[in-house]
Amino acid sequence: MTKTLTYKTNIKCNGCIAAITPLFEKSKTIKKWSVDLESDDRILTVDLEGGEASEVESLVKEAGYEAEVMV
Repeated sequence: MTKTLTYKTNIKCNGCIAAITPLFEKSKTIKKWSVDLESDDRILTVDLEGGEASEVESLVKEAGYEAEVMV
């Protein structure tokens, strides 16, 4: 079952997105994702299939950024 999660991030530009892309592409549970660079909160939306929110947070942190789940 796919679930959609949203995160507030400090991702600021396409260069930041390029840094995260290879990590997200290696994930078997992240099916689709996007970052709204126009939003003040830089909203990251992720479709997960069988994964946990903590996996996304870890991958974002590994790339050098922060992500906080939005409720």
